[in-house]
Amino acid sequence: MTEALARLAPGTDQAQALARLHDRAFAGQSRPWQASEFETLLDSEHVFAMGEPRAFALGRVIADEAELLTLATDPASRRQGLARACLAAFEDEARRRGAAQAFLEVAETNGAAVALYLAAGYQQSARREGYYRLDDGRRADALILTKKL
Repeated sequence: MTEALARLAPGTDQAQALARLHDRAFAGQSRPWQASEFETLLDSEHVFAMGEPRAFALGRVIADEAELLTLATDPASRRQGLARACLAAFEDEARRRGAAQAFLEVAETNGAAVALYLAAGYQQSARREGYYRLDDGRRADALILTKKL
């Protein structure tokens, strides 16, 4: 994937599209975010979404720190470089907004996401034990990963 990803506009239609994609991407793993949650986040001047119809990254920048809130790829479109492109677009927009460092939380059980973030230069800085509740009732630790931008 070589073309630049667009910043996604806020609004109810966009929030509903992001919620549907998030639901597909995280089916069976954790509670999907609702359209109202996306709409509330996107109404903030600090929050932005980068992506296209098959994948997106949602992040926010406050002061000089960026947080990747979620990254989702449609299961039918995985392994095509979309998540990597969305992550890069998130980092570019975060830099543009003045961020010097990025961080994220990821379930340690999400091997594909952990591998993506480590390959992109993120490093584990902390762990939150039992942070995520999985659909099957188990708990998973959250890895907190950081990267200098």
